[in-house]
Amino acid sequence: MKKYSESLADRVRQRFAVLPNITEKEMMGGLTFMYNDKMCVGIIKDELMCRIDPDLHEACIEKPGCRTMDFTKRPMKGYIMIDNIGMKTNKEFDYWIALAIEFNKKAMSSKKKK
Repeated sequence: MKKYSESLADRVRQRFAVLPNITEKEMMGGLTFMYNDKMCVGIIKDELMCRIDPDLHEACIEKPGCRTMDFTKRPMKGYIMIDNIGMKTNKEFDYWIALAIEFNKKAMSSKKKK
């Protein structure tokens, strides 16, 4: 049984279909979408995780359906979770995906394991 929403994964796949260098990895009990070898968005259960510019974090968590990611009970600035309330419409969904794609250009790549 999948630990993440397959319909949400398909929604992300459709949005990322136009981009090069997208890979999917099952991790953290969910599914992560890597863009240019950098974590961009993920799905944990039925929530969307977005890696965004930490400078935008405080403004984002004020929006309905958005909260700070605290996967291991440690809040992570620059990582947000969006629930169904925050991404009901395609416009809302695209907003979060666009933030993650935009930050990806500046994001540091995680170190490759040897």
